[in-house]
Parts: sequence; structure tokens; C-alpha cells
Amino acid sequence: MTETIPENAAPAGEHAGVIAPPPLIYLGALGLGFGLDALLGGSSLDAGIAVPVGTALMLAGGAFAASFVRAFRRAHTPLDPYAPSEAIVTDGPYRLTRNPGYLGMALAYAGIAIIAGAPWALAPLPVAIAIIDRGVIRREERYLERRFGARYLDYKTRVRRWL
Repeated sequence: MTETIPENAAPAGEHAGVIAPPPLIYLGALGLGFGLDALLGGSSLDAGIAVPVGTALMLAGGAFAASFVRAFRRAHTPLDPYAPSEAIVTDGPYRLTRNPGYLGMALAYAGIAIIAGAPWALAPLPVAIAIIDRGVIRREERYLERRFGARYLDYKTRVRRWL
């Protein structure tokens, strides 16, 4: 039996080549941050402020992450950064940011650190964002430019990378 491959199908093995799964980058940084907080201690955050601020950040982050997953599923394109992309997703959260999943993870990370009363856990967040930006997003963007050409470049000119 012969399988028909669409004309614009990605060759087997073609993907963005990100340096690591993005959730692991954020989780690793958060773990490092909690280690720093345990080692260095410091001031605790006022629960009257930390809980509502942290909760709001976690809810916003979760909403961005969930909407990213729904948008990818609607477009029938894989979430796995090591699988070939089947479509450019431009609706839902992708009208506001080209990276709602990564933005959502960063917001949730900050919310977790704040609710936990661990201010040192926030210190590695900028490093995680820089790793995501350079080791994930830029690689994905180069891949999407190769894969989808002018359609992706047009989208890129209309929508900001983060917000």
C-alpha cells in the first residue's frame, strides 16, 4: 500500500531542532530557583499580596498554555517541537503573541515562585526566558521560515514575539 504525502509535507525528521523540551527548561530553572531560595533564604512575601498576585499569574499562564494547546489541536499540528509542523497557527492566542505557550509557562513559573514565598526562585527566570528565546524560539522561527516561507514571514511581521 502506498501512502500519499501532501506536496508540502515536511521530509521525515525535519523539525526545529530546539535544544530541549521547553517545559523542562522552565522546570529546571524553577528547581534551581527553589534550591537558591533554600540556600540563601531571605525575606518571605506577604501572603496577602503573594497569594492573589501569584494566583493571577498562574491562572493567566495556564490560560495561555491551554489556549495554545487548543489552537494546535484545531490546526492538526503536533505540540512536540521535535515533530514536523503541519500548519502555521495564527488564531486564538496567536493573534496576540507568536509564543503563547512559552509566555504561559513563564507566567505560571512566576506565580508558583510568588505563591511559594520564594523570591530567590524568580532569579533564574530571566535565564530560562533567554534560553527559550535563543535555544527554542529562534530555532523554531528559522524552521518555520524554511517550511512555510512568505506565509510565516507575513505572520511574523503582524504579531510580536512575546506581547
